[in-house]
Amino acid sequence: MKLVPKKLLRSIVLTFCISTTLTACAKTDVSPGGIHDPNEAANRRIHAFNKGVDKVLLSPASNGYGTIIPRPVRTGVSNFADNLSLPNDVINNTLQGKLPQAGSSLFRFVLNSTFGVGGLFDPASAAGMERHDTDFGETLHVWGAGEGAYTEMPFFGPSTTRDAYGFAVDVILDPFFVVVREPTRYIGGVAYVVNKMGDRYDYDATVDSILYDSADSYAQARILYLQNRRFRLGMQGEETYVDPEFDPYEDPYADF
Repeated sequence: MKLVPKKLLRSIVLTFCISTTLTACAKTDVSPGGIHDPNEAANRRIHAFNKGVDKVLLSPASNGYGTIIPRPVRTGVSNFADNLSLPNDVINNTLQGKLPQAGSSLFRFVLNSTFGVGGLFDPASAAGMERHDTDFGETLHVWGAGEGAYTEMPFFGPSTTRDAYGFAVDVILDPFFVVVREPTRYIGGVAYVVNKMGDRYDYDATVDSILYDSADSYAQARILYLQNRRFRLGMQGEETYVDPEFDPYEDPYADF
């Protein structure tokens, strides 16, 4: 694999600019209900678009994928996608000062990439090695960046200003995108999409209840995302509200 210096330099510079801008911002004032959504009208339009994409494209495709592809194969695809995301865990755990977690993520990646046949199998978990999943949005939180406004992203769903920037940086700094040359660099993106199709199939009833059975799917998705995200970041007692009785039950939109 041949490193592309200019691409790497652009990624580092852009990451620095984004992180500097966000960490310099004051913490966002949040309404008493714990939701800061000044762009609700625009967000609702994007939410309606995302529901249409799910209804017309994602849901039918995921049903076909889940019905035709055997579960062991879907598990292998999920393992492969998770393994490809481990280098980002290494980077972000390091940036957060969590060096033991970064080392553990690196060891998981090496172990699963070799003995797990490129990540199709997960011997690290079988050996009791816990994954330390993280992202650049969490890194920005650790660095002191405020949550910002609630944001609905086209195709990707609920987010916040901080997490949207974090998502962009995770894509920019993805080692497979920066280091690997075309067309192999896109394998991570393909694996991500296919894995999300499997998640949509596995959690079909939960997703349908959020999007199609609730009286206000936008408000339901919004509160679920914010509660799950804040619980994960340990934001109890900070400037944003977290219900102390909240139970982050497993569902496909736990961090969306």
